[in-house]
Amino acid sequence: MSQHDAQGYWKANVRLIVVCLVIWLLCSHGFAIWLRPLLAGIQFGGSDLGFWFGQQGSMICFILLIFYYSWKMAKIDKEFGVTED
Repeated sequence: MSQHDAQGYWKANVRLIVVCLVIWLLCSHGFAIWLRPLLAGIQFGGSDLGFWFGQQGSMICFILLIFYYSWKMAKIDKEFGVTED
């Protein structure tokens, strides 16, 4: 892989990591802590939505982000020709 391709690969990798971390921050802290008073009136799973995100939603979001990262990283690897066989 040439230097130009390596820079593009790492740029795509870092962009993906930043997007995943921002989504995780929004789910774990945003909905569960910062926006909890706004979500208190919305019922979901037997409790208010803010509590649900704090107890289960942020963990589910994290697990989904792991699978998304793996799937997207495989596509990026294939695009830049650095797949593992």
